Amino acid sequence: MATGKKGFLHYYGNILLLICGLVTGSIAGIIFGDKIAVIKPVGSIFVNMLFTAVVPLVFFAIASAIANIERSKNFGKLITVIFLVFIGTELISAFITLVVAWMYPIQQPMATGNATDVIVQKLSIGDQVTQLLTADDFFQLLSRKSMLALIIFSVLIGFSTLNAGEKGKPFKDFLNSANEVLTKLLLIIMKVAPFGLGAYFAYQVGTIGPQLFGTYAKAMALYHGVGIFYFIVFFSLYAFLAGGAKAVKLYWKNNIVPSATAIGTCSSIATIPANLDAAKKMKIPGYISSLVIPLGAPLHKDGSAISSVVKIVTVFAMFHKPLTGIDSIAIALAISVVVSIVEGGIPNGGYIGELLVISAYGFPPEAVPAVMIIGTLVDPFATILNATGDTVAAMLITRIVEGKQAFKEELTVDR
Repeated sequence: MATGKKGFLHYYGNILLLICGLVTGSIAGIIFGDKIAVIKPVGSIFVNMLFTAVVPLVFFAIASAIANIERSKNFGKLITVIFLVFIGTELISAFITLVVAWMYPIQQPMATGNATDVIVQKLSIGDQVTQLLTADDFFQLLSRKSMLALIIFSVLIGFSTLNAGEKGKPFKDFLNSANEVLTKLLLIIMKVAPFGLGAYFAYQVGTIGPQLFGTYAKAMALYHGVGIFYFIVFFSLYAFLAGGAKAVKLYWKNNIVPSATAIGTCSSIATIPANLDAAKKMKIPGYISSLVIPLGAPLHKDGSAISSVVKIVTVFAMFHKPLTGIDSIAIALAISVVVSIVEGGIPNGGYIGELLVISAYGFPPEAVPAVMIIGTLVDPFATILNATGDTVAAMLITRIVEGKQAFKEELTVDR
């Protein structure tokens, strides 16, 4: 029993502390009202510290991950299919969330702070794409306003280091070392997250009022409603496309343990052993599952894609801005995919989504705590979607790589 308790606190301790901070902040905001604004700087200091640590960490985490890829002649086609399936399912989950958000919009009675005075930049599609994907000077890459450009630059640096071979090894070692140091820095900063987010939430409740809870409740309802629908309907659909009704039965029969592991550990990485065992029982070939499952844990996160869209929808509602137009929708879908791919190698990587949201749409830093709170509250269920989506993705990949007949053989023959 002691081990179980220790394991639960190990995986959920940070979330419980954050929730305690939010509850304490809510109570303080209700009791003290507008007077609680005096503690807002505590939340602002935390957000500023987060900005300064995350921007360089994104660069080193992505560049070092790509620089350490092991090359092989045999997996070129397979790796292409894997990433196409990963990105495809993430886009589908994000688009479904957008559709549901249009049908059941989140409405915010009052704006956060001086949010009504905020003007979200409205540029042409061409100018917006240029601004998002590039920076016109190197030093601008180091700004939180150029997060997507920084991610692209990090990818290019990673591949350049990989292509440099032995001559690039010292630089690769530098990337790995810097990534480790900055990872530890972010973990230190996140120790004060319960105080920072609690203070900011107290300020929100005190200045806006208890009706703020309605906004977060709607965001939570949107996330869990879409998440449950996607989990049951679309995971079943993916399994059916992979191998028909028999594949659907195999998937759900063997998905119980991975689901329980995901909710028990709140970690996609910790669910890898359960997923590998389940993949074997689902008759997914070993050469596919052994690559898809470990890669999927950090890179394939349908739950995070849904979460990203919910955060975007919520912050638009809080700042009374309509989420319309092809450019705004395209950016939302792009952010959901980018966050799903890059967050896995970064502690508390979901917060990269918050930085991308405010940099892409031009929202002020005040938007960050609000969406961080949503990310914290949806994390347990997001982990279930992220982790268990890897095995059904492996089924789809098997169908594409081996063909219809080969996959049917896998479903009927034990190895």
